[in-house]
Amino acid sequence: MLSSYLTQYDMEVICAEEPYIGLSLLTQHQFDLIILDLTLPGMDGLEVVQKIRENSNIPIIISSARDDITDKVIGLERGADDYMPKPYDPRELVTRIKTILRRMVVAQPKEQKEELFTVDEKSRIITFKGNLMDLTAAEYDILSMLVHHQNGSVSREQLLYESQHIDDDSSIKNIDVIISRIRQKIAHIDDSKSYIKPIRGVGYLLTTK
Repeated sequence: MLSSYLTQYDMEVICAEEPYIGLSLLTQHQFDLIILDLTLPGMDGLEVVQKIRENSNIPIIISSARDDITDKVIGLERGADDYMPKPYDPRELVTRIKTILRRMVVAQPKEQKEELFTVDEKSRIITFKGNLMDLTAAEYDILSMLVHHQNGSVSREQLLYESQHIDDDSSIKNIDVIISRIRQKIAHIDDSKSYIKPIRGVGYLLTTK
């Protein structure tokens, strides 16, 4: 049903009923995006995400009837770009697909330019324009995720649940507070523009343009 629906929006869809077939198809064709269920024969979908990420950065949207928060967290931690618990309006899926693909197109040009932000994961240090940023543990978690997804949107939920130093029971509003503090610290170095922009109804985007 989803395949038929997506073709109405000029999307070419190839379906794989088993994960091993899907993984094999990835070596035979050039795809722009994967829509992945979790309850699959022979291999759990979360394991599939991990196997895909061993060789590819292709965007992955998990579409599953499993709405347990643990599945969502693990899926995003293993490299999925989005998680949509069923049931949902297929129009929302179309919107999310277009958003991710647009983000990928925007992120590709001029990637060889000198990086404004650099992240040292071992030392948990972030520099901006060569200046060391004085960040709390939670601020580092949030900013490093935005840097890794620079020029692409990141949801508040992803920022909350993937952070190692923010309680899962914290309010989504806490993310907004932390983002505000990070913005102020960036502005102390360069206040000529806003590098972190809100994406209405989604989350935030760190722009390097």
